[in-house]
Amino acid sequence: MFAAESYTSRHYIAIVAMACLCVLLGGPSYAAGAESLIIAGATYYEPGVSGPGWAWTDADHLELNGYAGEAIGAEGDLVLTLAGQNSVTESHAPDADITLCGMEVWGNLTLRGTGTLTATGSQCGIHVSQALVVDGCTIDARADGVDITDEAAAGVIAGDMAVRGGGRVVSAGAGSGAGVRAYGVYLQDAGIGAGAAGCRLSVDASWLDAAGTDGGVACLGGSLVAARFVTPASGTFGASSVVDAAGVVAPHVVIEPDVATPPAGETDGVDVPGDSAGKSPTDASPATGEPTTGPTANPSLKPAATTTKTTTTATKTTISTSSRPKTATETTATLPKAGDNNWIVAPVVLFLLGTVLLAAAYRCQGPV
Repeated sequence: MFAAESYTSRHYIAIVAMACLCVLLGGPSYAAGAESLIIAGATYYEPGVSGPGWAWTDADHLELNGYAGEAIGAEGDLVLTLAGQNSVTESHAPDADITLCGMEVWGNLTLRGTGTLTATGSQCGIHVSQALVVDGCTIDARADGVDITDEAAAGVIAGDMAVRGGGRVVSAGAGSGAGVRAYGVYLQDAGIGAGAAGCRLSVDASWLDAAGTDGGVACLGGSLVAARFVTPASGTFGASSVVDAAGVVAPHVVIEPDVATPPAGETDGVDVPGDSAGKSPTDASPATGEPTTGPTANPSLKPAATTTKTTTTATKTTISTSSRPKTATETTATLPKAGDNNWIVAPVVLFLLGTVLLAAAYRCQGPV
């Protein structure tokens, strides 16, 4: 009797141990990454594909090397490694999923590498629904505001933004349509946080040049590490944007490392058509330029309960890049990993541990 009960207990322990190992070993299949990729006018649902100047190596990693073509879009987190000179341009095809931005990522986006990327579009050069990180590479993002009305247009539209590792970003927004608010960088709460925890700009020993008629940088807060405001003089983070010493929203913001010397020929900023100084905080409040959120004004609205992308029309008059809802599991954001393979080690260790436990359990088994 005792031997039978002991055997049964050990049998249960073995089953539970193996079940845990199966779950842990299966974990990596649920790792964050892009569910789909739109590039060069085509949509892909599995990595391991490539084309001229690009390679989607795994779910969360895309490589560009000399790519020059239509807009790039991703559903989920993405790490983009740049080599050489690259450019993405808004697609004008009537049935394209991306029609207003050069790059559109519904998740977190990390841009890294030694190369450059130029992104242009009508409403934004780069749109990231959650956190954007520029790590060491050079980015030029611009929005011209063509055919845009009652919307915010910006070189970069994102939830949070961090520039680090000596990265260089030039971002400009313009537009003359009715109700258009133009910013260089427009950070908005996209479900990743509220108040000081969201819509923040961080610059760490890097360069940022942002210009727009209604504000160079629109954000709820920010921090500078080994970096300083060059323009405006005595610039600070205000309640909704970067302001000058008088508290007036700055239409041009330049941030540089504390001890940096710009390369030969580099200027302190870029000229943006329609750029004007001296706006009052009321006139330049980013809240008045927030894209519309009503379902009738957003033909690309994504249902919260599905991951199927809807086709965006080419009307370009009422689309809102900020109102596309994500599922409830994306209420918090973490920055995308840049090549973390530690999950391989953990399952191996756990497997070996489970093997030892099983061996010990059966070693203690006596005659039945």
